[in-house]
Amino acid sequence: MDLCGPMRVASINGKRYLLVIVDDYSRYTWTYFLSSKDETTEVLIDFLRLVQRGLQAQVSVARTPEQNGVVERRNRTLVEAARTMQSAAKAPLFFWAEAIATACFTQNRSLVIPRHE
Repeated sequence: MDLCGPMRVASINGKRYLLVIVDDYSRYTWTYFLSSKDETTEVLIDFLRLVQRGLQAQVSVARTPEQNGVVERRNRTLVEAARTMQSAAKAPLFFWAEAIATACFTQNRSLVIPRHE
């Protein structure tokens, strides 16, 4: 789980933060767009209610992305895909949240078979 932001440009809905949650096993990703950091607790409580059973939380120290590699990599993948879509469509920058949501939707439905070492 990682909170990104504030973004330089607010989304069309006024959101400036992105909360990304990645399932470590399946790599399924949830994205939540927030107006402020203060909304994080409420969104997390709602998320935990949604997936009450079968998840085990892993805690990492703040400001240490190397402990949170899976979600940090997913953040980069989502942002790169969103930028590519926006550039190709010549869409205004304030559509960044919609582009990230679309990238997340597409990646969650793409079959990727990981290499086992």
